[in-house]
Amino acid sequence: MTETSNTVAFTPERLAQVKEIIERYPAGKQKSALLPVLHVAQEQWGWVSSEVMDYVAGLLDILPVEVYEVATFYTMFHLDPVGKHVIEYCRTGPCCLMGGEDVYGHLKQKLGIEAGQTTTDGNFTLKEVECLAACGWGPVFQIREKYYMNLTNEKVDEIIEELSK
Repeated sequence: MTETSNTVAFTPERLAQVKEIIERYPAGKQKSALLPVLHVAQEQWGWVSSEVMDYVAGLLDILPVEVYEVATFYTMFHLDPVGKHVIEYCRTGPCCLMGGEDVYGHLKQKLGIEAGQTTTDGNFTLKEVECLAACGWGPVFQIREKYYMNLTNEKVDEIIEELSK
């Protein structure tokens, strides 16, 4: 297991956490630790750059492409720098049928950004996702582990105002 990189390295505390995660799995099966290790990486850096993915690959003794495949598949991993609050907005049919298009348009106008962009103050990043599995409560978006459901333009205004404080 490589513990340092030319450009990135976990803090000693996080490296100890990563080693403990890897030890949960049998020898030769360290790739099983990939998801939790990527979460630790994103905690430290706020996103997972290609340098971070290469570093994680070295720690797990796997090919970098194996890390890229996973990090690019799951929308929970940020591949570019993001704002303090990442708003993951559901763009699938059920949410759209429940007024999501209007609410989404209002949210973009309120923040002054499009999907994939971050506000100039660094507070908000808007990210489109396929499904948040809350179809009966749409429109919906998620910020970290919290879901915001049955959204209206007024609710969006209240949420953005509260998170801006």
